[in-house]
Amino acid sequence: MVRGIVVAAVMTAAAGLDLAAQSTGTPTFLAPYRPFNRVEFGAQVSDPGQGFALEGFYRFANKRYDFGFRAGFADADGAETIFLAGVDFRTRIVDHSLDFPLDGALTVGLGGQFGNGASVASVPIGISLGRLVELEDSSVQFVPYLHPILAPVFGDAPSGLDFRLGLGVDVRFNRRFELRVAGALGDAEGVSIGFSILR
Repeated sequence: MVRGIVVAAVMTAAAGLDLAAQSTGTPTFLAPYRPFNRVEFGAQVSDPGQGFALEGFYRFANKRYDFGFRAGFADADGAETIFLAGVDFRTRIVDHSLDFPLDGALTVGLGGQFGNGASVASVPIGISLGRLVELEDSSVQFVPYLHPILAPVFGDAPSGLDFRLGLGVDVRFNRRFELRVAGALGDAEGVSIGFSILR
């Protein structure tokens, strides 16, 4: 019952809102699972609509949650280079059952884009929903997921409450390496691809 209410509330809030961003304003999202035991690090390149963005990230784990830092830059078609920085938190809140087929994690972040006279920050709050798929007789695992996010936005841009729906798939080839592909639907469409080294 509570699971259904949380999921429905997040999805319903999307109606009528413009798309915004993950903590750094790029189309990068989190699956509901933590694929590493202690730490992970990696990089992602994305097309957030204009130009491109390149980011590195580092995450560490606790028993019930994981916490991450990310930083990079965005170049909007030859315009001024913008610095990106963000932090985020993830914890599992839903386990699949006969009544609800997906696993879910609550995500909360803080970050933004910072440039001369054009700094924008946001506090993205969302729920990532997906399910682990294991291939028979193989070490390869897939996690397709969707990640709706609501984000209060403030700074040099008009303040407001924005929404982004992320769709992604994480492909874990072995215990040490994972490939990540994601995209955003709506007015601010974008795609990203990256990799993670797992420890």
